[in-house]
Amino acid sequence: MKTLAFALCILAGPATAQTAIDTIRPDAPELAPYGPEAVGVRTVTLTDPDRIDVLAATEGATSDEAPRTDRTLTVELWYPAEPGTVPGTSYTALLRDGVTEVTLTGRAARDAAPAEGDYPLIVISHGYPGNRFLMSHLGENLASKGYVTASVDHPDSTYDDMGPFPSTLVNRPVDQAFVVEALTAPDGPLAGTVDPLRVGVIGYSMGGYGALIFAGAGLSRSAVERREPAHLNAPGDLLARHLAGSEAHSDLQDPRLRAVVAIGPWGRNRDFWDADGLAGIEVPLMIVAGEVDDVSGYGSMRSIFEETTGTERLLLTFENANHNAAAPIPAPAAAWEVSDNLGRATFDHYADAVWDNVRMNNVLAHFVTAFMDLHLKEQESRAAYLDLVPVAADGIWDVADDGMEGPDHTYWTGFPNRTAAGLRLERLTAGE
Repeated sequence: MKTLAFALCILAGPATAQTAIDTIRPDAPELAPYGPEAVGVRTVTLTDPDRIDVLAATEGATSDEAPRTDRTLTVELWYPAEPGTVPGTSYTALLRDGVTEVTLTGRAARDAAPAEGDYPLIVISHGYPGNRFLMSHLGENLASKGYVTASVDHPDSTYDDMGPFPSTLVNRPVDQAFVVEALTAPDGPLAGTVDPLRVGVIGYSMGGYGALIFAGAGLSRSAVERREPAHLNAPGDLLARHLAGSEAHSDLQDPRLRAVVAIGPWGRNRDFWDADGLAGIEVPLMIVAGEVDDVSGYGSMRSIFEETTGTERLLLTFENANHNAAAPIPAPAAAWEVSDNLGRATFDHYADAVWDNVRMNNVLAHFVTAFMDLHLKEQESRAAYLDLVPVAADGIWDVADDGMEGPDHTYWTGFPNRTAAGLRLERLTAGE
């Protein structure tokens, strides 16, 4: 009977397993742990009426004559909650196969009353495909540190609603701009809690593509005029709304945007930008990249870093990591199994072959906290966490037993001894 009971536990495991999104390792850098705020969460839907319907448009479509439709986005909102709020929420999310449900656990309380105060807004934008829970670890974490975070399900780009690619090419930056506008409106879902003048965006992969366009990186003329391959453009002139120097692209910009984090940003590898277009970004930028990324191309992401000359920017590199560097939640147990829908496991959609997911999530939380605190909250003390020896392995640990730093100490600020291995952080200023 003991053997049978053990076997039944194994069989039941994947169906009942929960994935924690709030794990902080003992060796996590200083700013990775959750902050002092209780966290609330609610799910809202936001509808942008009369949006151009990219998928219904014909080849000769123009922006003025293209069919239009209402575009509804589901958004998970995390926010600082009233003191004393007791956590107790779990999340039901779909895996990459679009059918398998998994349970995620964190520290938020569903529909909790917001805390008093005006908190900066950060929009979180997933890849293609993805969903609003793919970076839920970061949404909760930042909310505990005094931010409202809005993680978006982008239509035509989620696991169970994965449409043709042209919709994502056109709609992604427009979705981000719309969510900012909707959540900073006087009648928005968290009106009175969101500070409408302090905004940041975090985008992963195609979310990074959208964030760069929203931040000012207009597309190249060759990108909007090419017709082959067809999936890298949209019908008619619909993609041209993001052309560098165009009135439509200028209208998309939002002066309230103060900082952008682009994780594994896709697009430069397919020449969607050139140096002139990327120079249009004037808000502080942090790029996070895996050194062996074969989806967005590490060399192409370095080009983004080098060509965004209109702003100060950082490039955080995870050595030997691929496209999943830092962004995805830890792979749920069900992702280890073969999906009947896809005929393969979806583990590789979340995990990296070299790095531990939780480790990468912790490192990301540390640096995003420092970056957003510096630029959205003007906490100048956070600059010390970003002004580092470029190659972590070159840092020297010179700290006495009493905690006093010696004259040779150059180890990365906030990292315990021996824990910054495999990381690089490079910096360029505007004009470089």
